Amino acid sequence: MYALIPCAGTGARAGSTEPKQYRDVAGLPLVIHTLRAFHAVARITQGLVVVAPDDKVMLGLVQKFGISNFQVAGIGGAQRSDSVLAGLNALLAHGAKSDDWVLVHDAARCLITPQQIDSLIDAVAQDPVGGLLAQPLADTLKSADQNRVSTTVSRADKWLAQTPQMFPIGPLKLAIEQAGSAVTDESSAMELMGLHPLLVPCDSLNFKVTYAPDFSLAEAIFHMRHKHLHGTR
Repeated sequence: MYALIPCAGTGARAGSTEPKQYRDVAGLPLVIHTLRAFHAVARITQGLVVVAPDDKVMLGLVQKFGISNFQVAGIGGAQRSDSVLAGLNALLAHGAKSDDWVLVHDAARCLITPQQIDSLIDAVAQDPVGGLLAQPLADTLKSADQNRVSTTVSRADKWLAQTPQMFPIGPLKLAIEQAGSAVTDESSAMELMGLHPLLVPCDSLNFKVTYAPDFSLAEAIFHMRHKHLHGTR
């Protein structure tokens, strides 16, 4: 079983001069929190971090923090789907099989836990399609026209897609090749193939650190977890 972490973005929306994956969160580069969670899942035997071709940072971090089952490849593309496709091709070129499972995860979802990853694997491992972590929508959803409400959309069947998203390597590769770079997640590509991925419930803490305030929230959550784990106040 493989993990694939696309990490070639610049993080422009985070309002930082450095790529957001390398910004400090609770004493560690953001991406190290992500990689440590996957490193702790025994069923994931190999991982690949896909970075931009000119990235000179990631390999040193993986080595420094002992993320021994992850390789780093400077083959990232302009869009997320380009990086994922390049990563899938790299896995296949280095021994992965078409029917092997791969978990694709946003590097910026640094609050993911090994327990959540295991819950996805448990739910999806026998599924004929694959699936993803997601959160049932709790808020009222509005459709807008020029920043004014045009209608209220029923939330009864709405979910917020998260990652990891877990699919067999071969079918996912084919789906992304056919869908092109317009899709923003792996499930969307599989859906365009006429397939229906399984939604596996997760909580709101598995959010994607995107904007500047998200860093403070992520840091607060890490500190809360540390206090809970060590029984400190």
